[in-house]
Amino acid sequence: MLRRRLLAACTATVAVGALALAGLTGTASADPSPRLPHAGAGPLSPGLLRAMQRDLGLTADQATERIGNESRAAAVAAGLRSSLGTGFAGARVSGDAAELTVATTDGADAGRIAEAGARPVVVDHSLAELASVKAALDRVALREAPKDVPAWYVDVRTNRVVVQAGRGAAAGTFLAAAGVARDLVTVIQAGAQPRTFADLRGGDAYYMNGSGRCSIGFPVKRGTQGGFVSAGHCGTPGVSTSGYNQQAQGSFQDSTFPGRDYSWVAANTNWTPRPLVNGYGNGDVTVTGSTEALEGSSVCRSGSTTGWHCGTVQQRNSSVTYQEGTVSGVTRTNVCAEPGDSGGSFVSGSQAQGVTSGGTGNCSQGGTTYFQPVNPALQAYGLTLVTSGTPTDPPTDPTDPPTDPGGSWAAGTTYAAGDVVTYGSGSYRCLQGHRAQPGWTPPNVPALWQAL
Repeated sequence: MLRRRLLAACTATVAVGALALAGLTGTASADPSPRLPHAGAGPLSPGLLRAMQRDLGLTADQATERIGNESRAAAVAAGLRSSLGTGFAGARVSGDAAELTVATTDGADAGRIAEAGARPVVVDHSLAELASVKAALDRVALREAPKDVPAWYVDVRTNRVVVQAGRGAAAGTFLAAAGVARDLVTVIQAGAQPRTFADLRGGDAYYMNGSGRCSIGFPVKRGTQGGFVSAGHCGTPGVSTSGYNQQAQGSFQDSTFPGRDYSWVAANTNWTPRPLVNGYGNGDVTVTGSTEALEGSSVCRSGSTTGWHCGTVQQRNSSVTYQEGTVSGVTRTNVCAEPGDSGGSFVSGSQAQGVTSGGTGNCSQGGTTYFQPVNPALQAYGLTLVTSGTPTDPPTDPTDPPTDPGGSWAAGTTYAAGDVVTYGSGSYRCLQGHRAQPGWTPPNVPALWQAL
């Protein structure tokens, strides 16, 4: 793991590994209405817009339109994923118009996909089938990190599991150990070796035991305790932290690395969690939820070394091998990052996506960066993402639901901030993007729903 030391000289050509980022975090309709507010609704940060203009070659208006298009496509894809069931084989968007492609193993689904406004593609393997292949590889890597196999992921565009390897023989050994079918896997040569970078607003710097530096991912709360999520490789339980101003800040409460790459730090009462990501002089981003962006969507990163940089989501559910071991369940992007950016914030529009983990390259020549999705980190540690619409108290754990009183709200549905549902005789507006769980009924979780 590469940590940013206070007195270490900067190296412009260093490969990007785990990079700390600033801290943020029924059945769905098969025919989502375009009238619903999109997940990125609301004014976008000037800093985020400028970074998208620089890195994606867009105007401010084009960037704003792209975010809206991607959010609406994500809503359509969520509905189709639910209605297609086991035949669903993934979804992706392309271009500024976020043209949605949805894959299925059942040709009979093509008409339904087209009616929803997406381009249907019939493929041989379902997303669940490919995920099971990747899971088999992950199990082998958890026992012993594969040598000369830096990364592997499910690629919905090619309907394959892609394994990167420095040598063909290394990939063959890895696949044989996992017992997976070779006809589901594409092996590509990759010479770069990812490594980790570790150098209460997302993207701000913090320091571990006064020496190493990382970046805050997203401010969170657990009960009344405030803090933030960051990368797991940045610190272990008990390690103390100080803020960007070198003042005492808190300590790591829990950390997972390798395997996953997330952690959470509890802050003292001198630090107040805010629903913001540092815009580094270009206007902070206000976080409104944590709805996942589709593959192909634009995504931007804030970190304490390189500030704002943008790109697109390449593949979700990726695995990457660092010197310390394999990390699974990360998202692969073409956003650049450098040492000290570890743990920092990835956002799409106003939606928290994850915390910087690692990768290759740098922000002079470009590179590949992986981020740990924020929602699994929140779930693992029982945390609530601090957002612009979240009251002080977080929602409680799901409880057994009462008798169904009727209404449009349904457990299992993915809701975006601004969506309106009915429950019983009342109407409610969603305050924070989330996937509804049994017991999280609108009257019971005011942190998620506002009565109208």
